[in-house]
Amino acid sequence: MTISNLLKQRVRYAPYLKKVKEAHELIPLFKNGQYLGWSGFTGVGTPKAVPEALIDHVEKNNLQGKLRFNLFVGASAGPEENRWAEHDMIIKRAPHQVGKPIAKAINQGKKDNKILDYTIIEATAIKEDGSIVPGPSVGGSPEFITVSDKVIIEVNTATPSFEGIHDIDMPVNPPFRKPYPYLKVDDKCGVDSIPVDPEKVVAIVESTMRDQVPPNTPSDDMSRAIAGHLVEFFRNEVKHGRLPENLLPLQSGIGNIANAVIEGLAGAQFKHLTVWTEVLQDSFLDLFENGSLDYATATSVRLTEKGSTEPLQTGKISNTDCV
Repeated sequence: MTISNLLKQRVRYAPYLKKVKEAHELIPLFKNGQYLGWSGFTGVGTPKAVPEALIDHVEKNNLQGKLRFNLFVGASAGPEENRWAEHDMIIKRAPHQVGKPIAKAINQGKKDNKILDYTIIEATAIKEDGSIVPGPSVGGSPEFITVSDKVIIEVNTATPSFEGIHDIDMPVNPPFRKPYPYLKVDDKCGVDSIPVDPEKVVAIVESTMRDQVPPNTPSDDMSRAIAGHLVEFFRNEVKHGRLPENLLPLQSGIGNIANAVIEGLAGAQFKHLTVWTEVLQDSFLDLFENGSLDYATATSVRLTEKGSTEPLQTGKISNTDCV
């Protein structure tokens, strides 16, 4: 098959180029009842081409309820997961846990301690050593790859490469696990790509589908009022010496109240802020642009179509795993 120039640029481990497949060619690998891991977190960085090919296969052959999977994702996935549910393709959906049937199979020796049959992971690049550079989220991908029999890598050439922004702590089982050595928001103590045994990788698929992130809920009078009260509280705490002038590392949720608070901070004249949060959204971009925000660490960089990826190139953002 023809390999695009973009894919050749993104896949720098030459042996993988021999494993490039179209998504529909992988359909025979999937059997009813398998355990699958997906990359992704809060709807970004999830695989798209292979899940869509499986949906098309189920629709075309009337296999609703006959080709079903146990699905493991670090957090919410994209619209592909909803389509799987609508076509009765999900037996069980969970993050970071295994059910009794799989535990029983492992204890009986039917599974060689490999929890997942396949992990499908979206990448934005593959380095010279074969390791995987994720996209805007890491999620549970390191753990899924570690316990998976086989790995399928979707290289998304429609999104910019996220190489260099990740900070990933690879899983280590007790009693050998050590405390995470992070003391500051901009500490980077992990690796910037996910190592994988090349023998596990059965296919490379080029994906050209972008994440579909809906517009954020706009702030309203009530959320802006809440934001105003919080900004006033911060100013008062700084005035009385209970907070430093750059506050302390901030964490925000999602939704219109969280967005209003971040928007309020953008106009509050605080400087040298740092953010340690789960999801980095469009509302943080104004803080970067006006120089208020020095550094942000997040598990997911969830930007809408309007959200610029320019801050990714500044070295002021790191993208971490979810554990």
